[in-house]
Amino acid sequence: MPQFTCQACSTVFELSDAVLAKYPGWTPRQCRACRDGAKAIASPAAPARKATSRPTITATEMLEPDDVLARFTLGPKTGIFTDGGAMPNPGPGGWGAVWVEDDVIRAQGHGHDPDTTNNRMELMALWEALKLVPSGTPVTVHADSELVVNTFTKWASSWKRNGWKRKTGPIKNLELVQMIHAALEPRPEVKLIWVPAHAGWRWNEYADALAGTWAREKKARSRGQGMP
Repeated sequence: MPQFTCQACSTVFELSDAVLAKYPGWTPRQCRACRDGAKAIASPAAPARKATSRPTITATEMLEPDDVLARFTLGPKTGIFTDGGAMPNPGPGGWGAVWVEDDVIRAQGHGHDPDTTNNRMELMALWEALKLVPSGTPVTVHADSELVVNTFTKWASSWKRNGWKRKTGPIKNLELVQMIHAALEPRPEVKLIWVPAHAGWRWNEYADALAGTWAREKKARSRGQGMP
């Protein structure tokens, strides 16, 4: 089948002659993954990643961070980017965070928890990300968890006023939520926004790869143990 190179992520993909025959003269510029990601960015109703309890390990998490940099180019070039997840959920998981300015890494970090959840790892990514940037430095944090973003842009202040209680039940990961809220309160220069997951944005994908470090290391150890 004819092959094409995605202009967004440089992946080589194929389309059948039957598909191309329907659109004479058309040369596809993006692979399906990047095209679907662009649709997600344009749609305000696009669902956030990690909305279910299914395993959340992704193709990007199995790439080394340097491979991500070689493959992806789209998205903001400055800010903090965070990601986290568990596989399965709950289960072992990891978090990743990177601070970049003009496409250059200023600082980064990642970690692992043997027994955790998607949401806790997303929170941990934000908590650790705030340590990367000196207080007083204006920065935008890009997180692909709507729950995390809404927690600190909409809900946490009212939870605090109500004695850290909410009508719908206990606040999960309360101690971590309290720590992050306390860290953000004196730092109005920090802006927190949601970004769609796996839309081909370089630094979101990079944070995802950092979060998957534990999974790659586990896989490497497993391969080593299986060698004669």
